[in-house]
Amino acid sequence: MAKRDFYEVLGVGKSASEDELKKAYRKLAMKHHPDRNPGSKEAEEKFKEAKEAYEMLSDPQKRDAYDRYGHAGVDPNMGGMGGGAGGFADAFGDIFGDIFGQAAGGRGGRGGPQVYRGADLRYNLEITLEQAAHGYDTTIRVPSWDSCETCDGTGAKPGTSPVTCTTCGGHGQVRMQQGFFSVLQTCPKCQGSGKINPSPCGTCSGAGKIKRNKTLEVQIPAGIDDGMRIRSSGNGEPGMNGGPPGDLYVEIRIKQHAVFQREGDDLHCEIPISFAKAALGGEVEVPTLNGKASFTLPEGTQSGKTFRLRSKGIKGVRSGYAGDLFCHVVVETPVTLTERQKELLREFEQLTIEGGSKHSPQTKTWKDKVKEFFE
Repeated sequence: MAKRDFYEVLGVGKSASEDELKKAYRKLAMKHHPDRNPGSKEAEEKFKEAKEAYEMLSDPQKRDAYDRYGHAGVDPNMGGMGGGAGGFADAFGDIFGDIFGQAAGGRGGRGGPQVYRGADLRYNLEITLEQAAHGYDTTIRVPSWDSCETCDGTGAKPGTSPVTCTTCGGHGQVRMQQGFFSVLQTCPKCQGSGKINPSPCGTCSGAGKIKRNKTLEVQIPAGIDDGMRIRSSGNGEPGMNGGPPGDLYVEIRIKQHAVFQREGDDLHCEIPISFAKAALGGEVEVPTLNGKASFTLPEGTQSGKTFRLRSKGIKGVRSGYAGDLFCHVVVETPVTLTERQKELLREFEQLTIEGGSKHSPQTKTWKDKVKEFFE
C-alpha cells in the first residue's frame, strides 16, 4: 500500500511551522497511542504512521529532502537523506510525560534542574489512655537538616565553587531512549542538582547540609484514638534543588490500660464482685476517666452481665458527645477458705437444694436440655 503524504497524515499544510507540526503530532499520538487503545490494530497503525510523518518533517534536512523528492527523498533504501531524530524525540518525550505523568514529586524540565518536594517523616508517639481522652501537650525530638555553616550550604570546600555537571549540562536530567520511547531521568552524576563539587566540603561531605535533632511542640487533641496521625507541616525532609520540605506525621500509639479497653468512643471494663454481692445485689462503685460512678446491682446477678453507664466513655475528636462505659460483671469464686467458711457453704448448698429449682433456674433449664438430648 502506498504511503500517504506526511503533511496529510498530520493534517497540516506544507508551510506549517515547527510548533504547528509538533502540536498536530501530539494530538494524534495522544489519540492513537497503543496504551490508550489496547488491542486496536487500526490505532496502532495510525500511531506508527503519525510517528513516522513527524519524525521526518521535524528534521529540517529530512523535510527539505521530502519536499523535493517525496518519499523517495527520505527512504534510506533509495539513497535518501539521513539525519537525527532530535525533534521527534523531544516531542515524543513530552507526550510520554503527558500520558504517564512526570516523575513522582518532581517538576521542572529542560530549562533547569528537577525540583523535588522533600520526603514525609513519621514519628511514633506513645501516650496513655488518660492523655488521649483529655488531650496532651508535649515536645518531641526529630531528625532535621540544617545548612552547613562551613560551606554556607553550597557543598563546596571553602574557596571553591560548584561547577556545571558535564553529564546533563546543568539541566539535572538526562534523556534515555529505547526504540521510539524517549524519557527524561534524573541525572545519575549530580542527582538532579545540575551542579557537582570537584572539591566537596569536608564538614558535610558535599551535601551542603548537616543532620541534627530539633525539638517540636505537639498538641494532642482530646479524644484522639490509636493509629490517628497529627501533621506538622514543613517539618519533614528538606526539598531538593529548592523544592518545598515534606511534612512530619506524628502517629499516636496508646498504651495498654490496666482497667479499661477502648472501642471507638466506648470504654469496657470488668468488675469482679463477690458471690454474696451477686446474690444479694446492692450498689457497685466503679472508676471512670473523670472520677467515680456507681450503678445498682440487682439481686441474683449472673456472671457476665453487662451494665451500661451512658456518657462515661470518651468524647472523640470528631464526636459531638461522649461514648459509654460498659461494665462487665464477673462473679468471683472465693478461694483459700477456712473450715468455718466451708462449713457454712455446705450448709448453704444443702438449703439451696432443698429449696428446689427456684434458687437455680439456669441449672434446672440445663438439666432439662441434657435429659432431652439423651432421650
